[in-house]
Amino acid sequence: MSIQITHLLVFLSIAIAVVSAFSPADHYLIDCGTAESTTTVDLDHRSFTGDGSSSILSATRSVASRNSNANPNLSPIYHTARVFMKPSDYKFKIKEKGTHLVRIHFQRFNFQNIGSVCHDQFHVSANGYVLLHNFSAPKRNPSIKDFLISIDDDELVIRFIPVDKSSFAFVNAIEVISAPKDLIPDNQSDGVNMKHAFETVYRINVGGVKVTPFNDSLWRNWVPDDEFLKSGDDSVKSYSKIHFDGRIQYHLGGASREVGPDNVYNSARIVSSLNDSIPKLNITWLFPVKNGFSYLVRLHFCDIASISLGMIYFNVYLNGNLAYENLDLSTLANYKLASPFYADFVVDSEKFSGVIRVDIGPSSLSMPHAVDGILNGLEIWKMDNSMKSLDGEVFADQLESKNRSNGQMGRLLSLTAAVCLLAIAFLVMRRKTEAKHSTGWSQLPVDMPEIDLKSIHQKSTGVNV
Repeated sequence: MSIQITHLLVFLSIAIAVVSAFSPADHYLIDCGTAESTTTVDLDHRSFTGDGSSSILSATRSVASRNSNANPNLSPIYHTARVFMKPSDYKFKIKEKGTHLVRIHFQRFNFQNIGSVCHDQFHVSANGYVLLHNFSAPKRNPSIKDFLISIDDDELVIRFIPVDKSSFAFVNAIEVISAPKDLIPDNQSDGVNMKHAFETVYRINVGGVKVTPFNDSLWRNWVPDDEFLKSGDDSVKSYSKIHFDGRIQYHLGGASREVGPDNVYNSARIVSSLNDSIPKLNITWLFPVKNGFSYLVRLHFCDIASISLGMIYFNVYLNGNLAYENLDLSTLANYKLASPFYADFVVDSEKFSGVIRVDIGPSSLSMPHAVDGILNGLEIWKMDNSMKSLDGEVFADQLESKNRSNGQMGRLLSLTAAVCLLAIAFLVMRRKTEAKHSTGWSQLPVDMPEIDLKSIHQKSTGVNV
């Protein structure tokens, strides 16, 4: 089911239910900067394998670094890092083509034995996609860059490229995992080619608490929605948080546990009428985003608030445009309560200015004494642009050429400086030679009048005539 509206292309993803536990064909967890035989267990009880002497790593100049003053509260995967002084690759054999989860972990600390290079600034690419451009990792907290990449090759190559000779690249850990078939459709949907690279910008548990990777079958983080919620009027009391203690009813055609975990679907924010009248308000969330890219917005719904079927109808708006009118969760959830469903919307990069706004609220079919709007979760992914880039207007092959051009420019500047120094030395030596053969005085002009000579002589002796 899909609808077309002005300024927005909207489509609903038809999911395939996953009956058995998720078991990815490709599942790489790499702890960078450690020995190959070493196994590191993170805080979520996952085992990461070391990259030392591994066939996965292809690096001409790299250093394994360990943080001697590591924070014991951080995951052990952030206690080590692989540092690169030259472009280097991690190469992963792909058993099953299609969309893959790619997570890259960064935690900056004082790296040892990296020579004269002074700062981290680098690019990261993967199979022709630009993932990061001129990236520098934050120094305090770990940074996790979360991507979804469509892979049609037998190998995934993740390349780290220092910006110039005075910079280095580094990485603490890498995850490469086959994505479930229903997470992102590999084919074209409603005229939109979904064979893209995506970067997770927001993953929100609406009305709930933080969900850690330990409680998510795809090891994701979901954060609360409080800081994104707009609440500027007195009628804010008409919507509230709710929590559901019952069982979530996953069904064929809806969302699976891999699309969204129980801890996302068993909490929500709702709009509800407090009396016989329907509230004239929407719940609004605001999400700052970077211009120049299109975004995939996924909204997660699960009716955990209604006391019976057929009582919830509401509207969904994106950036002030009606994205879904009279959304009927009872029908979409196969006439089951507490049964999850999700809807995907592609927001064109030219149709917003720095913020994606999401609203839900009553529709013309909403009823008094009922739920008039609900949202359980929300995800926003940045989509790669026409240059296959998720970070800037640059092609992947230009990252290497920029690196070489920087080196060539550096060599040119060095050569120019050397030539200038030689020229200065030549001039200095020439002046010294001329000074050696000088008489030490300046000759007067031969055509100078005699009276001038006499005048000069008189002034110099102090005699009056």
